[in-house]
Amino acid sequence: MDSGRIVSCSRPRAVARIVVVWMLALTVWAAFAPNAHAVPSFARQTQQPCTSCHIGGFGPQLTPFGRAFKRMGYTLSVGTGTKVPLSMMLIESFTHTAKAQPAAPAEGFDSNDNTELQQASVFLAGRITDHLGVFAQATYSENGGLFGWDNSDLRYARSVTLAGKPVIWGVTLNNNPTVTDTFNTAPAWQYPYTAPDLAPGAPAAPMLVGGLAGQVIGLTTYMQFNNGLYAEIGGYRSLSPAFLADVNADYDGRIAGIAPYGRIAYTWNLQSGNVELGAFALHAARGLAGTDAEGNVIAIPGPSDKFTDLGIDVSYQFLNSANHIVTINGLYVAERQRLDATYAAGDSSNLHDSLQAVNVEAAYWYRNTWGAVLGGFANNGSSDLALYGNDGSPNTQGGVAELIWTPFGKSDSWAQPYVNLRFGLQYTWYTRFSGRVTNIDDAGRRASDNNTVYLYAWLLF
Repeated sequence: MDSGRIVSCSRPRAVARIVVVWMLALTVWAAFAPNAHAVPSFARQTQQPCTSCHIGGFGPQLTPFGRAFKRMGYTLSVGTGTKVPLSMMLIESFTHTAKAQPAAPAEGFDSNDNTELQQASVFLAGRITDHLGVFAQATYSENGGLFGWDNSDLRYARSVTLAGKPVIWGVTLNNNPTVTDTFNTAPAWQYPYTAPDLAPGAPAAPMLVGGLAGQVIGLTTYMQFNNGLYAEIGGYRSLSPAFLADVNADYDGRIAGIAPYGRIAYTWNLQSGNVELGAFALHAARGLAGTDAEGNVIAIPGPSDKFTDLGIDVSYQFLNSANHIVTINGLYVAERQRLDATYAAGDSSNLHDSLQAVNVEAAYWYRNTWGAVLGGFANNGSSDLALYGNDGSPNTQGGVAELIWTPFGKSDSWAQPYVNLRFGLQYTWYTRFSGRVTNIDDAGRRASDNNTVYLYAWLLF
């Protein structure tokens, strides 16, 4: 979640306790209020275990059923439970880097070995009417002591028959390009599904990879034909700096006009799983942001930087039985930049730059309970001394390995479908950071010094 200003406190741990108590109280109310026969999350709404929609019995990686549920607007419902679809989430984590960072990564934390209430979220997620559903998240993070909006997706969907074939079509209002997607190659949902926010990360990424998340409002329309071809097209506009400050989101500059977005994918449904191949496209012209005399974030008048992103993705799911599941996801995004605003301000050495991002991962699950994941990433780009410092290179590469245990989420689990829990041990290593292997900060630090051990407990209820 992006940082902002809706709630700020010099004692974030005290705020964390208040938020947790509030969320628990709201959960109890939702579960036991009159006529509230089930806590209204997706699992309670459908009366299906989490394994029906999610690989590994836990989000966000979707099964074919989960993909269809989302494309149909989150509207599938069984029974007559509560009409208030609320759910909650907590992530508590521990982060250790191979070598202590030169300074604390955030106020209130140490330079190494940090525990954190990383996320405490409340969701409005589920069916509103027969054809209208919502997934909307608000999140508190101890890193900054802030609470504000997160991914949001309001959609209307219908199913029809065209030329004797089933068709799903819909319209979605959302605040993050790719958050509407149902494949875990999409930047909004790609692996790692949770990651440390108190450890160093890649210094640059294409705009499609989270560059507009939470800062825009977009309207897209989509269609799935015969369970195979999927197409989506729409556009995004900037939200005002004042509004984004109110909902606790960053503001990195105003988009000129509308940023068009397009997505196409085809799925081959196999006897033992499925294969998907697709592509993304995004173009955005964005100006610079600054502050006024009162310290408020504002849009700076003048030229705009232009970003054109093209991506290709592929995914595979082996779903032959509940005992053994294998998934593979891959994404490549190439971005062309014309930095009219940044170059004029003297903050880039080049008028034209480029970035490329690669993210791949493979996972194995045993009985949707025990999981092992191995992934790799590369964020590369053209050299620009003013933009990136050091040698002017953003090139950062490495890998991720993770062991996961999800004890619940099955049809016979304890407290099904009211509680789900995941424990994970994740290790991230870097072979190159900011273009270098050694002396990455001109003070002797190596890329491998940023290698990170990340331990987390992820609770949904």
